[in-house]
Amino acid sequence: MSESTEARVRVILVDDHPVMLRGLELLLKREYSFDVVGSFRNGQELFAVQNTIHADVVVTDYALAKGDVDGHRLIRSLKQHFPQARILVMSSHCNPGTVAMAMRSGAHGFIGKSQSLAEVAIAIRAVAAGRVYPAGAQAEAVSPAASSDEEASDELLDCAKLSPREREVLRCVLDGMSISSIANKFSRQITTISAQKNSAFRKLGIRTNNELFKIWHQLRG
Repeated sequence: MSESTEARVRVILVDDHPVMLRGLELLLKREYSFDVVGSFRNGQELFAVQNTIHADVVVTDYALAKGDVDGHRLIRSLKQHFPQARILVMSSHCNPGTVAMAMRSGAHGFIGKSQSLAEVAIAIRAVAAGRVYPAGAQAEAVSPAASSDEEASDELLDCAKLSPREREVLRCVLDGMSISSIANKFSRQITTISAQKNSAFRKLGIRTNNELFKIWHQLRG
Protein backbone atom coordinates (compact mmCIF):
# COMPACT_ATOMS: atom_id res chain seq x y z
CA MET A 1 0.00 0.00 0.00
CA SER A 2 1.47 3.37 -0.99
CA GLU A 3 1.99 6.35 1.33
CA SER A 4 -0.76 8.29 -0.44
CA THR A 5 -3.23 5.43 -0.09
CA GLU A 6 -2.39 4.98 3.60
CA ALA A 7 -2.99 8.69 4.21
CA ARG A 8 -6.56 8.33 2.99
CA VAL A 9 -7.56 5.69 5.54
CA ARG A 10 -10.44 7.26 7.46
CA VAL A 11 -10.61 6.38 11.16
CA ILE A 12 -13.22 6.86 13.89
CA LEU A 13 -12.05 6.61 17.53
CA VAL A 14 -14.27 5.56 20.47
CA ASP A 15 -12.87 5.65 24.02
CA ASP A 16 -14.30 6.94 27.30
CA HIS A 17 -10.95 8.39 28.47
CA PRO A 18 -10.62 11.90 26.98
CA VAL A 19 -6.82 12.10 27.34
CA MET A 20 -6.38 8.73 25.64
CA LEU A 21 -8.82 9.76 22.93
CA ARG A 22 -7.19 13.10 22.18
CA GLY A 23 -3.64 11.76 22.36
CA LEU A 24 -4.37 8.89 20.01
CA GLU A 25 -6.12 11.20 17.57
CA LEU A 26 -3.17 13.64 17.40
CA LEU A 27 -0.54 10.92 17.09
CA LEU A 28 -2.37 8.99 14.39
CA LYS A 29 -2.76 12.20 12.40
CA ARG A 30 0.75 13.57 12.87
CA GLU A 31 2.88 10.43 12.96
CA TYR A 32 1.00 8.15 10.56
CA SER A 33 -1.12 10.48 8.41
CA PHE A 34 -4.43 8.80 9.16
CA ASP A 35 -7.54 10.85 8.51
CA VAL A 36 -9.26 10.77 11.93
CA VAL A 37 -12.78 11.84 10.99
CA GLY A 38 -14.24 11.74 14.49
CA SER A 39 -13.48 11.03 18.17
CA PHE A 40 -16.27 9.95 20.53
CA ARG A 41 -16.52 9.00 24.19
CA ASN A 42 -19.35 6.50 23.70
CA GLY A 43 -21.51 4.86 21.09
CA GLN A 44 -24.43 7.24 21.62
CA GLU A 45 -22.32 10.24 20.59
CA LEU A 46 -21.15 8.41 17.49
CA PHE A 47 -24.54 7.04 16.42
CA ALA A 48 -26.07 10.51 16.74
CA VAL A 49 -23.96 11.66 13.75
CA GLN A 50 -23.82 8.40 11.82
CA ASN A 51 -25.40 9.91 8.71
CA THR A 52 -22.77 12.63 8.45
CA ILE A 53 -19.61 10.64 9.05
CA HIS A 54 -17.94 7.86 7.07
CA ALA A 55 -14.91 5.77 7.95
CA ASP A 56 -12.89 2.79 6.81
CA VAL A 57 -12.02 1.66 10.34
CA VAL A 58 -13.64 2.20 13.75
CA VAL A 59 -11.09 1.86 16.56
CA THR A 60 -13.01 1.29 19.78
CA ASP A 61 -12.36 0.38 23.40
CA TYR A 62 -14.12 -2.80 24.52
CA ALA A 63 -15.09 -1.81 28.08
CA LEU A 64 -16.45 1.74 28.11
CA ALA A 65 -17.58 3.72 31.17
CA LYS A 66 -19.83 2.11 33.76
CA GLY A 67 -23.43 2.31 32.62
CA ASP A 68 -22.57 2.23 28.92
CA VAL A 69 -23.26 -0.78 26.71
CA ASP A 70 -20.94 -3.77 27.00
CA GLY A 71 -18.39 -4.51 24.31
CA HIS A 72 -20.46 -7.25 22.71
CA ARG A 73 -23.45 -4.96 22.13
CA LEU A 74 -21.26 -2.04 21.06
CA ILE A 75 -19.61 -4.10 18.32
CA ARG A 76 -22.97 -5.39 17.12
CA SER A 77 -24.31 -1.83 17.02
CA LEU A 78 -21.26 -0.58 15.13
CA LYS A 79 -21.76 -3.28 12.51
CA GLN A 80 -25.39 -2.26 12.15
CA HIS A 81 -24.81 1.51 11.97
CA PHE A 82 -21.54 1.42 10.01
CA PRO A 83 -21.80 -1.70 7.84
CA GLN A 84 -19.03 -0.56 5.46
CA ALA A 85 -16.50 0.08 8.24
CA ARG A 86 -14.07 -2.44 9.70
CA ILE A 87 -13.83 -2.68 13.50
CA LEU A 88 -10.58 -2.76 15.49
CA VAL A 89 -10.92 -3.21 19.26
CA MET A 90 -8.16 -1.63 21.34
CA SER A 91 -8.38 -2.57 25.01
CA SER A 92 -6.33 -2.81 28.17
CA HIS A 93 -8.08 -6.15 28.81
CA CYS A 94 -5.99 -8.10 26.34
CA ASN A 95 -6.65 -11.71 27.35
CA PRO A 96 -7.89 -14.68 25.31
CA GLY A 97 -11.41 -14.56 26.73
CA THR A 98 -11.95 -10.91 25.83
CA VAL A 99 -10.26 -11.30 22.44
CA ALA A 100 -12.49 -14.27 21.62
CA MET A 101 -15.60 -12.41 22.72
CA ALA A 102 -14.75 -9.35 20.63
CA MET A 103 -13.85 -11.27 17.50
CA ARG A 104 -16.89 -13.53 17.68
CA SER A 105 -19.08 -10.46 18.16
CA GLY A 106 -17.92 -9.21 14.78
CA ALA A 107 -14.68 -7.28 15.31
CA HIS A 108 -12.06 -7.60 12.58
CA GLY A 109 -9.09 -7.03 14.86
CA PHE A 110 -7.96 -6.70 18.47
CA ILE A 111 -4.91 -4.97 19.96
CA GLY A 112 -3.85 -4.21 23.52
CA LYS A 113 -3.41 -0.67 24.76
CA SER A 114 0.05 -1.61 25.98
CA GLN A 115 1.22 -2.09 22.39
CA SER A 116 3.29 0.58 20.65
CA LEU A 117 1.72 3.24 18.47
CA ALA A 118 3.53 1.72 15.50
CA GLU A 119 1.77 -1.59 16.18
CA VAL A 120 -1.58 0.22 16.41
CA ALA A 121 -0.93 1.78 13.01
CA ILE A 122 -0.06 -1.63 11.57
CA ALA A 123 -3.29 -3.06 13.00
CA ILE A 124 -5.40 -0.24 11.54
CA ARG A 125 -3.86 -0.68 8.11
CA ALA A 126 -4.25 -4.46 8.24
CA VAL A 127 -7.92 -4.20 9.16
CA ALA A 128 -8.51 -1.45 6.57
CA ALA A 129 -6.99 -3.70 3.92
CA GLY A 130 -9.51 -6.43 4.69
CA ARG A 131 -7.28 -8.62 6.84
CA VAL A 132 -7.90 -9.97 10.34
CA TYR A 133 -5.56 -8.72 13.07
CA PRO A 134 -3.70 -10.21 14.82
CA ALA A 135 -2.53 -13.03 12.62
CA GLY A 136 -0.25 -14.56 15.25
CA ALA A 137 -0.55 -15.93 18.78
CA GLN A 138 -3.60 -13.96 19.85
CA ALA A 139 -5.52 -15.22 16.83
CA GLU A 140 -5.59 -18.63 18.53
CA ALA A 141 -8.18 -17.13 20.88
CA VAL A 142 -10.79 -17.40 18.14
CA SER A 143 -10.02 -21.01 17.27
CA PRO A 144 -12.81 -23.64 17.60
CA ALA A 145 -14.44 -23.61 21.01
CA ALA A 146 -13.97 -26.14 23.77
CA SER A 147 -15.89 -29.37 23.39
CA SER A 148 -17.53 -29.36 26.83
CA ASP A 149 -18.78 -27.01 29.53
CA GLU A 150 -15.89 -28.00 31.80
CA GLU A 151 -13.30 -27.36 29.09
CA ALA A 152 -14.92 -24.01 28.29
CA SER A 153 -14.79 -22.90 31.91
CA ASP A 154 -11.16 -24.07 32.18
CA GLU A 155 -10.27 -22.05 29.08
CA LEU A 156 -12.00 -18.98 30.50
CA LEU A 157 -10.44 -19.21 33.96
CA ASP A 158 -6.96 -19.95 32.61
CA CYS A 159 -6.87 -16.87 30.42
CA ALA A 160 -6.47 -14.00 32.90
CA LYS A 161 -3.92 -15.02 35.56
CA LEU A 162 -6.59 -15.54 38.19
CA SER A 163 -5.58 -16.51 41.72
CA PRO A 164 -6.73 -19.93 42.96
CA ARG A 165 -9.45 -18.31 45.10
CA GLU A 166 -10.62 -16.09 42.27
CA ARG A 167 -10.88 -19.18 40.07
CA GLU A 168 -12.98 -21.11 42.58
CA VAL A 169 -15.29 -18.13 43.11
CA LEU A 170 -15.91 -17.79 39.37
CA ARG A 171 -16.48 -21.52 39.02
CA CYS A 172 -19.22 -21.20 41.63
CA VAL A 173 -20.71 -18.19 39.84
CA LEU A 174 -20.77 -20.21 36.61
CA ASP A 175 -22.58 -22.93 38.56
CA GLY A 176 -25.28 -20.37 39.43
CA MET A 177 -24.34 -19.79 43.08
CA SER A 178 -24.96 -16.46 44.81
CA ILE A 179 -22.26 -14.50 46.69
CA SER A 180 -23.76 -15.51 50.05
CA SER A 181 -23.90 -19.19 49.04
CA ILE A 182 -20.25 -19.10 47.95
CA ALA A 183 -19.30 -17.44 51.25
CA ASN A 184 -21.08 -20.21 53.17
CA LYS A 185 -19.46 -22.89 51.02
CA PHE A 186 -15.91 -21.69 51.75
CA SER A 187 -16.58 -20.25 55.25
CA ARG A 188 -15.51 -16.75 54.17
CA GLN A 189 -16.99 -13.32 54.62
CA ILE A 190 -19.41 -12.12 51.95
CA THR A 191 -17.24 -9.02 51.49
CA THR A 192 -14.21 -11.24 50.84
CA ILE A 193 -16.03 -13.28 48.20
CA SER A 194 -17.35 -10.11 46.58
CA ALA A 195 -13.84 -8.62 46.45
CA GLN A 196 -12.41 -11.79 44.88
CA LYS A 197 -15.19 -11.87 42.31
CA ASN A 198 -14.68 -8.19 41.43
CA SER A 199 -10.92 -8.70 41.11
CA ALA A 200 -11.48 -11.63 38.74
CA PHE A 201 -13.93 -9.57 36.69
CA ARG A 202 -11.35 -6.77 36.32
CA LYS A 203 -8.75 -9.25 35.06
CA LEU A 204 -11.23 -10.60 32.52
CA GLY A 205 -12.25 -7.11 31.42
CA ILE A 206 -15.90 -7.59 32.34
CA ARG A 207 -18.32 -5.94 34.78
CA THR A 208 -21.36 -8.19 35.21
CA ASN A 209 -22.43 -11.82 35.54
CA ASN A 210 -24.12 -11.52 32.16
CA GLU A 211 -20.81 -10.63 30.51
CA LEU A 212 -19.15 -13.58 32.27
CA PHE A 213 -21.77 -15.97 30.93
CA LYS A 214 -21.54 -14.42 27.46
CA ILE A 215 -17.82 -15.16 27.30
CA TRP A 216 -18.39 -18.66 28.65
CA HIS A 217 -21.09 -19.38 26.08
CA GLN A 218 -18.89 -18.00 23.30
CA LEU A 219 -16.08 -20.38 24.30
CA ARG A 220 -18.55 -23.27 24.33
CA GLY A 221 -19.51 -22.32 20.76
